[in-house]
Amino acid sequence: MAKRLVLFNHKGGVSKTTTVYNVGWMLAEQGHRVLLVDADPQCNLTSLILGDDFDAYYLDDATRLQNIKDGVAPAFKGKPTPITPVVSKSPARQSRVHLLAGHATLSEYDASLTFAQTSNALATLQNLPGAFHELIRQVEEANRIEYTIIDLNPGLSAINQNLFLNSDFFLIPTNPDPFSIMALQTLETIFPRWATWKVGNEAVFKDSAYPLLPGLPKFAGTVIQRFNVRRGRAAAPYRDNIAEIKKVTYERLYPALRSSGLTLPESNYPQTLSNNGFCLEEIPDFGALLPRSHEAGVPVFALRDNELGASGVVLANTIEKRDQIRGQFDAVAKTLKDLMNG
Repeated sequence: MAKRLVLFNHKGGVSKTTTVYNVGWMLAEQGHRVLLVDADPQCNLTSLILGDDFDAYYLDDATRLQNIKDGVAPAFKGKPTPITPVVSKSPARQSRVHLLAGHATLSEYDASLTFAQTSNALATLQNLPGAFHELIRQVEEANRIEYTIIDLNPGLSAINQNLFLNSDFFLIPTNPDPFSIMALQTLETIFPRWATWKVGNEAVFKDSAYPLLPGLPKFAGTVIQRFNVRRGRAAAPYRDNIAEIKKVTYERLYPALRSSGLTLPESNYPQTLSNNGFCLEEIPDFGALLPRSHEAGVPVFALRDNELGASGVVLANTIEKRDQIRGQFDAVAKTLKDLMNG
C-alpha cells in the first residue's frame, strides 16, 4: 500500500504547492512511483504539471472529468455507480510522477461533507467521508503508487480535515515570519480537535461503502522556506523567526500532537531531527531559478545547465545554488521515507 503524506498549514503563502511538487519529483528521481493530489481549488499544482495544456485539460472530453471533484461525484451526487479511478497525467520529463488533477469548484462539496461528518444518523450520507480516501486508493492501486502527497488550500474546511485525517503522515510548511509562528500555535488545538473527531467516528463509518482510512496521521516535521541568504546563512531578519519556529514546534506543537496520538513513538524520530525542532530543512528563496523552472516544466533542482539562462561566473553561481537546493530536497525526501517506512 502507498504511504500517504499531506501538507497543511492554514497560513497561506508558505510554499505548500512548491514543496509537494519538489518532494514528489525528488521521490520519483529516487526511483519511486509518486501520486500528487491537487485538493486546492486554485489548482496551482495541476497548473505546474500540465503547463500549457492546463486549459485544454478541462475542456477536452477525453480529460475534463479526470479530476478529484468528478472522481468523487458518484458519492456526492448520489449516483448509482461506484467510485472508479480517474486517469492520472505525468509530466513530460518524469514519468514516475502521476497527478490527480484538481478542480476549481471542489469546495462545492464542502457543505455536504460537513453535514455528513456531523450527522451520523443519515444513512444517505454514510459514503461521503470515505469518498476521497476511496478515490485516492483506487488511483494509487491503478498506478502502483508507492508515495502519495496531497496539496491542500490554507482553509479549515471539512474537505481539508477529511484529507488530513485520511493520510498516514503530515508535513507542515512554514515561512520565517511572525504569522507562521502564530499559525503553529493555533495548529496545537486544530489538529487535536480533528483527531478527536476521527477517533470518535471511525467506527461510525466502518460499514459504509467507503470507510475511512484507519488510524491517525503522524507528524513528519516542518520545512522552513522562502528567506534570503547573506554570507551563507539566513539574513538577520529571518534568523530569529527560524529559531522561534523550531522552539514553538518542539516545546508546544509536538507535545500537543503527541498527547493526541498524532506522532510516531519518540524513538522513531532521528535525534538530529528532534534536536533541530523537527525542522527537516531550511530552504532559501529560489530567486531567479523559479521562472526558469516554470518555463522548463520541471522543479528548480531538475533544471539542466543550458536551461539556467546564464553564462560565466553567473552560471557557475546559479549551478551551485541549483545543486544546493537539489541536496536539500534529496535530504527531505530521504528523511520522509525513513519516517514513513519506520
